[in-house]
Amino acid sequence: MPPDTSVPGVASSKLRLAGIGAAVIVIIIVVAGLSLRASSNEQLRNWTDEQAIPSVSILKPGKHVGTPTLDLPGRLEPYSRASLYARVSGYLKSWKVDIGAPVKAGQLLAEIETPDLDQQLLQGKADLAGAQANASLAEITAQRWQLLLSSNYVSKQAADEKTGDFMAKKALRDSGQANLDRLRAQKNFTRIVAPFDGLVTARRTDIGTLINAGSGMGQELFEVSKTNTLRVYVNVPQTYVPRIPSGTKARITVPEQPGKIYAATIASSAEAVNIASGATLMQILVDNANGELLPGAFANVSFDLPHNLVVLSVPTSALMFDKAGLRVATVGPATRLC
Repeated sequence: MPPDTSVPGVASSKLRLAGIGAAVIVIIIVVAGLSLRASSNEQLRNWTDEQAIPSVSILKPGKHVGTPTLDLPGRLEPYSRASLYARVSGYLKSWKVDIGAPVKAGQLLAEIETPDLDQQLLQGKADLAGAQANASLAEITAQRWQLLLSSNYVSKQAADEKTGDFMAKKALRDSGQANLDRLRAQKNFTRIVAPFDGLVTARRTDIGTLINAGSGMGQELFEVSKTNTLRVYVNVPQTYVPRIPSGTKARITVPEQPGKIYAATIASSAEAVNIASGATLMQILVDNANGELLPGAFANVSFDLPHNLVVLSVPTSALMFDKAGLRVATVGPATRLC
């Protein structure tokens, strides 16, 4: 019986068909995946484009008829402020008042011990005593020579020399007196006193501290401020300056006194516009007899502008500030939003 040779060929054909079928399935899966991915990318692109379209809220400006109010920040300052320095060198002997203490004009704040100045005073007194003695002797001598001159016992030249010597000794005496007066005046400066009624707002020294004379080298010892009336400095924009003349009433509020309003009046204006800020500095006086307002504190200043105007009110989100200045954002038919 002859051998069956058809079986291997049939098996090979079946394997070939299975491979082709698998390849087709793989191709179909890849194509479907690519198509699905492309569709997803297209959807994502369309969604992104839709989200990129800007949206705005359109509001119409409101109208306010009446007396407009201008609110500006300000800074409270003492009506008068004095930084006290020593006029003589030495050591601080004692101080009498501390920060926050009320003082009267001429009240003693501190004393300075001046051993060097004390020695100069003793020397000045001794120099003056010697000059006075020499001047007295020269005066008596000049008078006697004038009597001898009238009797022709001495020459006029000799009498004039004695008179000149007396005048020189008298000048030395006067110089010694002036020097002693200067030293005594310096000795009076060992007492640091208040220049006016007010509060001690700073004490920057203590007992035993080395004191150097003058504001250039020495340190500030005390600061005294007059606070029963305060100055408020505020920068008013150039546009509003003509409508806020001196004498205009103002209202002042401070954070530490919520709900309390202090009446004030514009006292003076710089009458000039600051180039950097475009505003005019104005000075306002406010009564502080009860001491509620603190020097150096922030304050809000409100002005009632004197003219009735129709004022447009727009939200701050509609304002744009760039190199062209302050502008209001508007939307129209041809407006392109980027």
